[in-house]
Amino acid sequence: MPAKQTGAGPYMISVVAQRYKIHPQTLRLYEREGLLKPSRTDGNTRLYGEEDIERLETILSLTRDLGVNLAGVEIILNMREKMARMQHEVNEFMHYVKQELTRGVGDWEQRLGTALVKSPPTELVRPAPAEPTAAPDADSPGGRARRPPPA
Repeated sequence: MPAKQTGAGPYMISVVAQRYKIHPQTLRLYEREGLLKPSRTDGNTRLYGEEDIERLETILSLTRDLGVNLAGVEIILNMREKMARMQHEVNEFMHYVKQELTRGVGDWEQRLGTALVKSPPTELVRPAPAEPTAAPDADSPGGRARRPPPA
């Protein structure tokens, strides 16, 4: 494939066909199949921009070098576009998460700085040992032990 030239586009169909050694009808076929979408002038002349040229180079690489048919090329190109969109979404999400984490760390630092109050030391108080009591009577209200009546 020819070396990529940048900044000189857009190119007419005859220039692109000659540059890549393909018939103009092949470019028209790629357009009919939806693989290429060149812009048009007011006179309906096809103009191929840099993105179209890059896409054409991919198409030619897939068909010439790897033997992929046009249906396969379409699937591959669609998958590449979906992957690029998904990568963009993942990058945006990662940026959002980083912002939230940064903000969250700042919130925690602020909370720690204001929530902790210095207080004087206190003595530890141990509870007094409990006095032994009689076993509770299951029939009595409140579960208290009953004393036998005086004799």
